[in-house]
Amino acid sequence: MSAPRPPYLPGDPTPEAEIAAMIRVDHAGEYGATRIYDGQLGILARGRASDEIRRMAEQETRHLAAFDELVRARQVRPTLLHPLWRVAGYALGAATALLGERAAMACTVAIEEVIDEHYRAQAERLGDPDPKLADPNLAETILAFRADELRHRDAALAHGAADSFGFELICTFVQTGSRLAIWLSTRI
Repeated sequence: MSAPRPPYLPGDPTPEAEIAAMIRVDHAGEYGATRIYDGQLGILARGRASDEIRRMAEQETRHLAAFDELVRARQVRPTLLHPLWRVAGYALGAATALLGERAAMACTVAIEEVIDEHYRAQAERLGDPDPKLADPNLAETILAFRADELRHRDAALAHGAADSFGFELICTFVQTGSRLAIWLSTRI
């Protein structure tokens, strides 16, 4: 009879490091979202969708404030890529807004679909039976923010995102970039 396998193998991140990486990447993502909306509002400040974009931006600002507090309270190192996300987020927002309101909304749909998967996976991981990884308070926060993000996606679809010229191309580009940003921010 062999000995039971240890829950963590050599080289695996500790539960504390795994949770810190979650907070780091979510903090970076919420910061990036605020910058995307800043870029969109810089172009579409008076467009038909501007009120909706402002509402979504305000929620992202509240999400960012919550992750700012988690970074401080849990002494998590923010991503070193913060300056890059400042520029890239604004540029993505402005570029999609220059393509029109529907393209800006397509950007929101694409990002929110990736964030839906990302937050769902994190919440499942935080519900792990291992008491070292289980963090019901953080899981609850993530699930609440996930619900907001899904409402953003639905609002963007209601504002004609799927009717934008090049919708599939915009989604593919933005989702690929979002997944890369998640991967990088988790690690760097």
